[in-house]
Amino acid sequence: MKKFILLSILFTAFQGFAQIPTGYYDDAEGLGGDVLRSTLQDIIDNHNSQSYSSLWTHFLSTDQKDNGEVWDMYSDNPDGPEPFVFEFGSDQCGNYGGEGDCYNREHSFPKSWFGDQSPMNTDLFHLYPTDGYTNGIRSNHPFGETDSPTYTSENGSKRGTSSVTGFVGTVFEPIDEYKGDFARTYFYMVTRYMDQVDGWSSFMLQEDDFSAWAIDMLLEWHSADPVSQKEIDRNNEVYDIQDNRNPFIDDPAFVDLIWGEEPISVSETAVDDFNMWWNGESVHFSTTVTNAQLVIYSTTGQLVNSKTVSGTQVANLNLGNGMYIIQLQTETSFEVLRVVQ
Repeated sequence: MKKFILLSILFTAFQGFAQIPTGYYDDAEGLGGDVLRSTLQDIIDNHNSQSYSSLWTHFLSTDQKDNGEVWDMYSDNPDGPEPFVFEFGSDQCGNYGGEGDCYNREHSFPKSWFGDQSPMNTDLFHLYPTDGYTNGIRSNHPFGETDSPTYTSENGSKRGTSSVTGFVGTVFEPIDEYKGDFARTYFYMVTRYMDQVDGWSSFMLQEDDFSAWAIDMLLEWHSADPVSQKEIDRNNEVYDIQDNRNPFIDDPAFVDLIWGEEPISVSETAVDDFNMWWNGESVHFSTTVTNAQLVIYSTTGQLVNSKTVSGTQVANLNLGNGMYIIQLQTETSFEVLRVVQ
């Protein structure tokens, strides 16, 4: 199915929440599928690569909580007291014999997958400070979900046999709070290094993209755990260091435009079979097509509502206060509005 983009402003809605340089994504406007992915690579490649030793210092700006402690996604407890905390510098690994001994530099996208080559091995977008012992338990196992863990960390991260359809093997499952963070990390990696992925080795990869089971899972994680303020702040800090950004944090809609069930193809010719406008309270639309789809997303890419529409109607969507992406689509056409309620 081809869709024709009439208004290519999906990412502009999210710019109000992140320090995106003016015009940074201009070349990506109106694109979808592999064309969009390739264009995003052109935008974010050739970053300012860092030394491995400098990561300890960079974590002070990229992964520091408001209270000054290390933000470790393998030990953090978002819903209660922390099992332990790490202080920058004094708790840096070193040796460890159990959880809470020290933190180290976790390649969330394991370095063995890409042969520990530069610049991937120091790219801060996939490097995080994490508990050394849990990092060792994770090893280079793929991310996944498990119903039969053989290890569960104090914050609930797990290692065990995969329960994800399509993969049989050992996986590491982070807690729900950070699954979206890691999904968008992985979307960044296969985009930033799109021309190298085919030479990497992982059960999560196939040729120059994700394997089928991995992309299905990552899309679920991305949808269930929308972009957080933590990710936005970290994206801005890494940009200050590396001079590139994670597009999938800046505009979560890029994910579906590339990896959704029906990635968008682009044409400069629009089909005049509907019209849509916003009066400040409700959506008005007119379409000659039966069974058009009206879809509403939050600016974090989360589906808010979806309904089938036809004819000339007024859609009272009962949206709460906020900013929304409203999309009207048919088999041949595609129109987008950005609205503030």
